[in-house]
Amino acid sequence: MTENTGGKHGSAPGSRGRTTIADVVVEKIAGMAARDVLGVHALGSGFARSMGSMRERMPGAGSGKSVTRGVSVEVGELQAAIDLEIVVDYGVSIPDVASDVRENVISAVERMAGLEVVEVNIAVSDVKLPDEEDEGEQQRVQ
Repeated sequence: MTENTGGKHGSAPGSRGRTTIADVVVEKIAGMAARDVLGVHALGSGFARSMGSMRERMPGAGSGKSVTRGVSVEVGELQAAIDLEIVVDYGVSIPDVASDVRENVISAVERMAGLEVVEVNIAVSDVKLPDEEDEGEQQRVQ
């Protein structure tokens, strides 16, 4: 959303108005950036993922996974703080994955939204084991 606050005609175009960025925009950027990291299986707790899975199967509820599941943000005028809840793949180094997620999220939000990211808090809520079925997947009858 952009508002024009007037300004002198001789001033630079970038200073003639105000740009505001909605929280959901930062949530989507952070969610996509976190999912791009190798070792991140999913975002959100098991309960949130199962509720989202049910929601996705309802007609008219939208298509695809919710990009903002497991992501919450606080956005100010110049800064943002981000909380993520992730599920990691079994066998990966959790501290390394968390560090990579933090780095990727900060880079994406600062580059795309122009906000300074003051913190990215990561809660690892589960580990996806190789023989576990994803919630929402249905077994096929053989």
